[in-house]
Amino acid sequence: MLIVGERINTSRKAVNEAVGKRDAAFIAADVQMQVKAGADYIDVNAGSRIASEMEDMKWLVEIIEAAVDVPLALDSPDPKILQAVAPQVKKRPMINSTTAESNRFEAMKAVVHERECDIVALCLDDRGIPKTVDEALRNASLLVQGLTQLGMPLERIHLDPMIQPVGVNKDNGILAVETIRSLHREFPGIRTICGLSNVSFGLPNRFLVNRLFLVLCIGAGLTGAIVDPLDQKMMTNILVAETLAGRDDYCLKYLRANRAGTLLG
Repeated sequence: MLIVGERINTSRKAVNEAVGKRDAAFIAADVQMQVKAGADYIDVNAGSRIASEMEDMKWLVEIIEAAVDVPLALDSPDPKILQAVAPQVKKRPMINSTTAESNRFEAMKAVVHERECDIVALCLDDRGIPKTVDEALRNASLLVQGLTQLGMPLERIHLDPMIQPVGVNKDNGILAVETIRSLHREFPGIRTICGLSNVSFGLPNRFLVNRLFLVLCIGAGLTGAIVDPLDQKMMTNILVAETLAGRDDYCLKYLRANRAGTLLG
């Protein structure tokens, strides 16, 4: 399971304050904890600071890369910012994100051309968020076809099924799980990823819903998640779910975690 650490996001008050004060020590300490806890990528999102997003993103990249030796997931709604920042990073980044919306996809072409990268591709088109598995598959097909034509290898495409709240529609969890399963069946070798917290929007004790939902998604084939790696119970659920899904030969990862005392029920 590919773990993208989600904590460096200026929508979080503490991170926003640290970025505003240029508190490099705060950012460095946070990303070091994320990597120690199991993050494979560090997500970098300064999107809430609209007036200074470009400058803030570049500063964050510099500080994070000095602190840890893992690749970055550059996360912005603005393709121009992604295009400007992507060449700056040392390791091949993950770009978060594109969609099948014609204008968005066209704008992202320059980013893909300019820098070798992985990319998060949301199964969303000009008609909006898919309401059925078939709609999501149709959007995924557009994305896979378009990205591979740009020279993107299939294994660097991470399809996002577009998780929606179960509090709005009781079937949204089932829709997401079945979409993930269908994406892997239709596009062998593809990767899938999600920011799973949308599923619990509006509910109390959201962490309970998020943790168990991720287990269901792993059972359906999910290969990546944008999560807080400091949530040790979440990380334990991921490890155990992967063991039960046949992704842990001889249960070695599980046994190592048990010996290290990092399993938390």
